[in-house]
Amino acid sequence: QVQLVESGGGLVQAGGSLGLSCAASGSSIGIYNMGWFRQAPGKEREFVSAITWTGSSTYYADSVKGRFTISRDNIKNTVYLKMNSLEPEDTAVYYCARRARGSYGYQSEKLYDYWGQGTQVTVSS
Repeated sequence: QVQLVESGGGLVQAGGSLGLSCAASGSSIGIYNMGWFRQAPGKEREFVSAITWTGSSTYYADSVKGRFTISRDNIKNTVYLKMNSLEPEDTAVYYCARRARGSYGYQSEKLYDYWGQGTQVTVSS
């Protein structure tokens, strides 16, 4: 059973940058596609970004495209999300998740079988 732990959240001014990490333990994530989601207060959790197990393909929500970059290091068993040009609308709890094997697509949270506890990102205007 894998445990996912996010870190790197915090408070940043609009226009600033943050880097999130998602460290996996208990099992390797090296053969799994991984994703990042976020949930703002009063809103449903939404897809942010995903990466294939090789790292060769990445996917982004339109709202973050060009500003966020997902990456992974399978040796370190870690997935990253670099966030630039942050906006107040990016304020949310950010979650990483492991996509279940045999599933297809990447935007629906139902495709993911393990989740971290989340890390808070707050962007002030």
